[in-house]
Amino acid sequence: MTSTALARLTGPHRRLTLGLELPLDNDWGAGRLAADQQAGRPFGVPDLSGHADLARLADRLGFSALWLRDVPLYDPLAFGDAGSVFDVFAYLGHLAALTEHVVLGTSAVVLPLRSPLHVAKAAATVDVLSGGRLVLGLASGDRPVEYPLFGADFDGRGQAFREGVRTLRAAWATAAPGLGLTLPGTGLRAERRIDVLPKPVGGDIPVAVAGSARQSPQWIAEHADASLNYPRPLDALGDDVRRWRELTGGRDRPYLTPMLLDLLADPAAPAEPIRLGLRTGRTALLDHLVAMADLGVAHVSLNLRPGDRPVAEVLHELAEDVLPHFPGR
Repeated sequence: MTSTALARLTGPHRRLTLGLELPLDNDWGAGRLAADQQAGRPFGVPDLSGHADLARLADRLGFSALWLRDVPLYDPLAFGDAGSVFDVFAYLGHLAALTEHVVLGTSAVVLPLRSPLHVAKAAATVDVLSGGRLVLGLASGDRPVEYPLFGADFDGRGQAFREGVRTLRAAWATAAPGLGLTLPGTGLRAERRIDVLPKPVGGDIPVAVAGSARQSPQWIAEHADASLNYPRPLDALGDDVRRWRELTGGRDRPYLTPMLLDLLADPAAPAEPIRLGLRTGRTALLDHLVAMADLGVAHVSLNLRPGDRPVAEVLHELAEDVLPHFPGR
């Protein structure tokens, strides 16, 4: 089944589209880092005072998606990043009410830390409330400290991920009249007529698997609707996209990736690599995005936290000078 939400990320002309990774803040920029340190504010906790206005602005300006990370616990000693701070599903529900057009994505929900049935219900609720705009990115997680705190097994997260994805698909499916959900291994049979409501708008929710999720590439190609992979230099990115296309055998399974961006005020500033992204002016950024599109990348989510410029200013520049080359609507 072709998902409307996933189709929006491939663009009307099957060309690369651009989204944004939340939080929309510049708390990793050099200026903010210095100011926060002087004020005694903790690293990795963004300023969310303008989050609603910035989400509305991104929607209005024509960005294709807003992406949320799932960071259940703030760990300043080992990781130092609180992500989007808010609970991912509560925040998605809020964004569904704030916005009208953008796809709402997760990058990514740590499935082994959560009950799959709860995830199924929460995701379907967001999908219905947003009018079918959800893309559910899923991960197996990589922070060992979290697992015992949630009663989960870190070493067993790969198996838990596979079982969780099967449960999600079963919970979203519509049973035959007079029957309900079947969950092998639990004793729950269809005749018991237990079900998970609501059902997704399109009958299913597109699942994007982040990284490897402790699975084989073949398993991901068979069970995922999209690949959500980590930023890579262009040569490595091209190899990764080619492998994904070979694994999916030409089926419609888009390749999605995030990118950190420090957009400089000088439009002619040359691009220089930073960790997981670029520091660049808009001209070189445009060249880089065109190269990514030529490699077969379907969607790039830009994370603006490394920059020093006001976020709204950067959004307007991107909308005026970059988005017209990658229309998503």
